[in-house]
Amino acid sequence: MKTKVIYPGTFDPITNGHMDIITRAAKIFDQVIVAVAASKEKRPMFDLATRVEMAKRATKNMPNVTIESFDTLLVNFCKEQKASIIIRGLRAVSDFEYELQMSYANQSLESSIETLYLMPSLSNAFISSSVVRAILKYRGDVSHLVPQEILALLERC
Repeated sequence: MKTKVIYPGTFDPITNGHMDIITRAAKIFDQVIVAVAASKEKRPMFDLATRVEMAKRATKNMPNVTIESFDTLLVNFCKEQKASIIIRGLRAVSDFEYELQMSYANQSLESSIETLYLMPSLSNAFISSSVVRAILKYRGDVSHLVPQEILALLERC
């Protein structure tokens, strides 16, 4: 049986930190679904279609990675995709508390779904979409923080 995992997030925009986790997961698991959340409550900088396009461009050379959008409970999306593992990235202790709460909430909704945590490489540990958005807001250079494949899309903002 092939192991299929879900790596969910808003990916607003996708960063080198996200790519670090995707690359690691793709080496470990047979199929990685990058699940781009609609996240209307977060008021993303980029619309859902653009975020999906960014993720597709960034992962185009990764044959066992697919990109899907979702606007439902994550556990329901996992069941739809027949995946029982959620991958999450942990950069710092501050991420852990939030991720732990989310994992417990997901477990309370669907006990068969496990959450596994991967840490990015040290060189990517400080990168967040929030940092990238802040730099973009002031027209700063983010080329060292995001996949090169999405720079053209970022220039449109």
